[in-house]
Amino acid sequence: MSAPILLPDGWQGWPAPYKARLLALVGAQAHHDADEWGRLARPPQRPPQGDWFTWLVNAGRGFGKTRTGAEWVWRKAHDLPASRGALVSPTSADTRDVIVEGESGLLAVCPDWFRPTWEPSKRRLTYPNGSIQTTYSADEPDRLRGPQHHYGWVDEWAAMKRGEDMMAMLDLGLRLGQHPQKIVTTTPRPHKWLRAMIADPSTVTTGGSTYDNIDNLAPSFKRAVLERYEGTRLGRQELHAEILSDVEGALWTVGLIERDRIHESPPLGRVVVAIDPAVTAHETSDETGIIVAATILGSAPTEFVVLDDVSGRYTPQGWAEMAARTADKYGADAIVAETNQGGDLVKATLAQAAPWAAYRPVTARDSKRVRAEPVAALYEQGRVHHVGVHALLEDQLTSWVPDRPGAKSPDRLDALVWSITDLANRDTPKVRTVRT
Repeated sequence: MSAPILLPDGWQGWPAPYKARLLALVGAQAHHDADEWGRLARPPQRPPQGDWFTWLVNAGRGFGKTRTGAEWVWRKAHDLPASRGALVSPTSADTRDVIVEGESGLLAVCPDWFRPTWEPSKRRLTYPNGSIQTTYSADEPDRLRGPQHHYGWVDEWAAMKRGEDMMAMLDLGLRLGQHPQKIVTTTPRPHKWLRAMIADPSTVTTGGSTYDNIDNLAPSFKRAVLERYEGTRLGRQELHAEILSDVEGALWTVGLIERDRIHESPPLGRVVVAIDPAVTAHETSDETGIIVAATILGSAPTEFVVLDDVSGRYTPQGWAEMAARTADKYGADAIVAETNQGGDLVKATLAQAAPWAAYRPVTARDSKRVRAEPVAALYEQGRVHHVGVHALLEDQLTSWVPDRPGAKSPDRLDALVWSITDLANRDTPKVRTVRT
C-alpha cells in the first residue's frame, strides 16, 4: 500500500484548481483502501447494487454489523464532500462507545488521511473534506426533527424502545443530495415495524448468522454467547437472525418480555429464590428450576424483576447447595420450594444446606395453567422486568403451551411462577443489598 496522503491545514481555502487536484489524489488513495476492505468483506457486508433507499443488515451477534456500517458511512462522507450524515444508536453512550469509539467504529476504521475530528460535546465528527456526521440517541427522536442529512446509519434499531418514532424522524430528514440513503444494522426482534421495513420495495436486506464470522470471534465470546443461546428459540434470533413468530397458545411472547427488559438492577425490595426440584439427576431427568426474583423498592403498584436463573440438572444435595449460595449472594428473604415430590426430603435437604435461610414450602394444587396465568398477566401489565437475558428461561416461557399433550415439564417456568407468586402475596417493601 502506498503511503497515506495527509491533508494540510487550511486546504479548504485553497484556490479551486489546487483543491480539486488534492481531492483527486485523496480519492485515488481512498479507492485503494476500499479495495482492501472489499477483499476482507463478505458479500453480505458489501453495499448492494441498484436504486435502494434502505440497506438493512439483519444479522446475528458478532456477524460484523458495526464494521459494515462504519465502512459504509466513512466512504459516504468521502464521496460526498461537505455532506451531512446522521449516526443513531439506542442511547448516546452506545453511539459514542460503539459507532464512534468502538473497536470497529469510525475512529478505528477510517484511514489516517481521512480520520475525522471527534467533538463529543458537539456530538459531531468533522472530516478533512468538510463532511460532518452528527450523533443521535433513539431515546430522543425529536432531535432528528429539524436537521437534514444526505445519509444515515442506524445501529441496533430493533433494540430501540422508540425505534419506530426515531426512524420516522430520520427518514423525513433524509432529503439532501440526489440520492439520500441509510444503512440499518441490527439483530432482529419480533417488531411489526422491522417486518414492514423488510417488505418495503425500497429496502435491500443482507445479513447472516454469528457463525459466518466465527473465525474472527474471541474464544470467550464463543463460550459465553454460543453456549448460552445455541439450541434455544432465542438463539435462532440472536445467533441466526431469525425474526421469531409467536407460538400459538403460549402465555408469553418474545415481544412481551423484550418490551420491559432492563439491563441494570433497580433498588430491590424483597428477594426470593424459588425452586422447582427434581428428585433425580440422570441425563434424562428433568432439570431443577432455580430462579431469583425480587420486588422493585417503592414501586406502586408493585413491580418485579427476574434477576437470575441458575437452573440445571443437580442431585438433591447439589440443587440445595446451589440455592443456598444463590440466596446468600442476593441476600434473599426466603427460599421457596415446591414440595409435591418428596416434601420431607426437600425440607431436610434445604435445612442441611442453608440452615440460616427462611424456608417456605408451596404445594401445587391447581394446574400449571391456573398457576401461570396470573403471572403472565403481570407481564402483560408491564410489571415484570427481566434484568439482562435469561435465554433458557425465556425459551420455556415463549414456547410452553398450557395443557398441550406430551409437553415437557417447564421447570424454569414453574420456579419463576412460584417466585413471582410468593412476592405478589408478600409485597411489603424491605431494603435489600445484593452481595457480590
